[in-house]
Amino acid sequence: MEISQLPTKLITFLKEVRIELKRVTWLTRQDTIRQTLIVIGFTLAVAAFLGGLDFLFSYLLNKFVI
Repeated sequence: MEISQLPTKLITFLKEVRIELKRVTWLTRQDTIRQTLIVIGFTLAVAAFLGGLDFLFSYLLNKFVI
């Protein structure tokens, strides 16, 4: 590809991107909020589970090993 073709290729690319973005089905605000809350809830649940395991193993190691 030559340097002189770069602006033409860039313009073509941006036009194609615009066409593809028009075809995208975007989530509604309510769906976005609901899915965000699901992700946050799942993250907190996993954090609590891993924190509980960490506490348990620390307790067991301190009680029986040290």
